[in-house]
Amino acid sequence: MRNLKKMKKVEMIIEGEFLAHLTRLLEKIEIQGYTIFRNLEGRGNAGYHEGQLLFNDEDALVMIMTVVDEAKAETISEGLALFFEKHSGVMFITDTHMM
Repeated sequence: MRNLKKMKKVEMIIEGEFLAHLTRLLEKIEIQGYTIFRNLEGRGNAGYHEGQLLFNDEDALVMIMTVVDEAKAETISEGLALFFEKHSGVMFITDTHMM
């Protein structure tokens, strides 16, 4: 596979009310791009979460995904460590390749 660069995919699932906080953090550490998935639905340690809540995007879960180099992934992880101590949510960091 030519022209593929080793990168880290970072996926963060948080409560919608903290979306602005998280995007500010990403912009502060100069993350150039990210994708936001809204109204997630599923089951986790905190029980079942319903998507598509009427008139209330802040209660729904959102996922922010970005692909960055290893140093930026480490910075994101360090920056969110305190956040996840106080708030529910989860973060996944996986190896990936980008063309």
